[in-house]
Amino acid sequence: MSDSLPRRSSSPKVPAGAERSATMQSALDALLSGTARDPVRHALGLDALDRQLRPLLPPQLAAHARLANVADGRLVFLVDSPIWHARLRLAASELLDAARSLGLEVRELAIKTTSQPLRPPVQTPARAPAPAAGAGRSTAAEEAFRAALAALSDPAPGGKAEGER
Repeated sequence: MSDSLPRRSSSPKVPAGAERSATMQSALDALLSGTARDPVRHALGLDALDRQLRPLLPPQLAAHARLANVADGRLVFLVDSPIWHARLRLAASELLDAARSLGLEVRELAIKTTSQPLRPPVQTPARAPAPAAGAGRSTAAEEAFRAALAALSDPAPGGKAEGER
């Protein structure tokens, strides 16, 4: 057998929550280490931290705020309007405490307001165009349908419309 093939681990399965926690911790470690100069790794670390910090915000505010950076003892958040800037400013002390509990050495919160949406708008699937009249029906069914419509619109024999006496 070749030793160059990767070996499968025989260790027991790790619960899904533990894997995610380990992934977030490694993202945090990469963000805080000196090797975070890789922009992709830095972005992944910020995203993992954002997913940990945003649930700690009030639900209405969390939908309008996003972690932008952590640098030099500063936690930087983006918000999408001045009203959310003010509301995040009011929640600053709780947010900083939560960030410190995750192991971040932050002293202050910076908030930037953007005019662009923080998340792309949700695309609703385009509706399929309504089928054309008779689409999907056989020719015989179409003829029977037209005959039935014609019978409904024609007056009954004897010159009186159906239902008249």
